[in-house]
Amino acid sequence: MKKLLIVLLVVGLLFSFTACGSGEEVAEFTNFELALVTDAGTIDDQSFNQGTWQGLKQYAEENSITYKYYQPTEQTDIAYLEGINKAIAGGAKVVVCPGFLFGSSVTEAAKANPQISFIVIDTAPTEASANAYFMDCANVYSIAYAGEQCGYLAGYAVVKDGFTKLGFMGGMAIPAVVAFGGGYVQGAHDAAAELGIPVEVRYTYTGTFNPAAEVQIQAGSWYNDGTEIIFACGGGIWSSVAAAAEATDRMMIGVDTDQNSYSPKILTSACKQLSASTYKVLEKYYAGDFIGGVVDVWGAAEDGIGLPMETSRFASFHQEDYDAIYAKLVDGSVVVERTTADMDMTKYADDQIAVNVIE
Repeated sequence: MKKLLIVLLVVGLLFSFTACGSGEEVAEFTNFELALVTDAGTIDDQSFNQGTWQGLKQYAEENSITYKYYQPTEQTDIAYLEGINKAIAGGAKVVVCPGFLFGSSVTEAAKANPQISFIVIDTAPTEASANAYFMDCANVYSIAYAGEQCGYLAGYAVVKDGFTKLGFMGGMAIPAVVAFGGGYVQGAHDAAAELGIPVEVRYTYTGTFNPAAEVQIQAGSWYNDGTEIIFACGGGIWSSVAAAAEATDRMMIGVDTDQNSYSPKILTSACKQLSASTYKVLEKYYAGDFIGGVVDVWGAAEDGIGLPMETSRFASFHQEDYDAIYAKLVDGSVVVERTTADMDMTKYADDQIAVNVIE
C-alpha cells in the first residue's frame, strides 16, 4: 500500500511540472495574473510582440507572478477580442496588447471589464465607428512612442553614413508606421541638406506585417534597380527584406527592437524601448500608481526611442554624431513633424530630396 502511495505521489509531481501555454513557465497553473495578447506575428517575431513580451516576462519572473500569452487566430477585431477574453477567463488582472490594431477590441473589453487593467502599446482605445482616439477608459494605460523621432534618427544616420538611394517599406499605413516613414524622410532630408548632396527615397506599403514572398521580390527589385538601403518597418516583413538584401549584397534597417544580430545586412535598427516601457508600467501597476485614461508618449526626452549604436554597422556615423543629433531631439532644437495615415510623403520633396511614392 505504501509503495502504491509513493508511486501515485511521484506521478502527481511529474504531472504538476509541465509547460504552460506560453512555453516559458515551468509549473502548471490554472490562473495567469499577467497576460499578453499578440498582434500580427508571433511571440518570437524579433519585433513588436517579442519586445513587449520580454518586458512582461522579465517583470513576472523577477516578482514570481504567473504569466501567459495568447495568440489570436487571425488579424480581426473579433479574434483580438476573443484573445483578450481568453486572457481574462484565464485569471488575468493585467492584459497587455501591443499594436495599433487593438484599438477597438481593447475599448470593448475595457468597458465590459472595469475590474481588469489594460496596457496598450502604440494605440489607444477607439470607437470602431469613428476610428478616433478617446480616453474615457479609466482602466486603460496607453504607451505611445515618438516613432517620427526614431525614424528621423534612422534617415539622418544612413545619409550621414554615405547612403543616397534609400527605400522605405512599411507594413500598412497605420499611424505608428506612417510616423516612422515620415520621420525617416525628414531625417534623410536634413542630413542631405547638411552635406549638400541630393538623396532619393522610394516609399511604399506592403499591405502585410508578415513575411511574404512578394515583399522579398519587391525589395530585390528595388535593390537591383539601385536602392542601397531599405527601412523595413512592419513586424515580420524585415525577414523578407533581409533575404533580399543578402541576395543582392545590399543593406537594410530593422525596426522596433534591435534586430542587428539577425543578419549581417542590417545596418542599424530604429528601436522603440518596448521591453523597458512595458516593465516600467507594470511596476507602476503593482506599486499602486497605475493611472488609466491617459496616453503617455515616449520619445527622446523619455529615452523611449533610439538606435542601438553598440551593435550598428555604421562606417562613418559615430557615437558622437549620434549623441549630437539625439540631444537636439531632447532639447527641442530639432522638431520632427508627426505625420498621419493619409500623409503623402512627396510633400517633403524639394531640390534636396526626391520622394517616389509607389502605390
